[in-house]
Amino acid sequence: MSEASAPDATAGAVVIEPATRADLPAIVAILARETLLGVRDSADPAALPDYERAFDDIAADPRVTLYVARLEGRVVGTFQLVFFRALLRHGTLLAHAEAVQVDPDVRGKGVGGAMMEFAIAEARRRGAGSLQLASNKARADAHRFYERAGFQKRLDGFKIDLSGH
Repeated sequence: MSEASAPDATAGAVVIEPATRADLPAIVAILARETLLGVRDSADPAALPDYERAFDDIAADPRVTLYVARLEGRVVGTFQLVFFRALLRHGTLLAHAEAVQVDPDVRGKGVGGAMMEFAIAEARRRGAGSLQLASNKARADAHRFYERAGFQKRLDGFKIDLSGH
């Protein structure tokens, strides 16, 4: 991505940039702190190889970028942007934000806002017709945040767990 055309990666002291493998322990620690949803992520070092395999798959896919948000150099947020085409809307390029998480210790400090501003700008820069994300119904605070960021609640989603866990 060229510097001239990339969205502004800073908002105040928050810096948004592609994640590196070295960021994985901090990313996983943030994911593991999500307690509202009963998420099964684990910061146990024994689980790190699972996350490393996933990171390698993500890094190898040109349609997907894993980002981190840094505040004073520390990883305090993460999200993935996925770009894909569907036959709907004449094959429009679509963007999806996945695994949007902010460290609970810094919520309310502009990290999530910086992440969403970046995601929206990057989706526009790449020519996406829309940016969507899914958020668990239990996350009422997150829903209000997304609506303030310009997202509209328009879909009901369905999910089936195929992992057997």
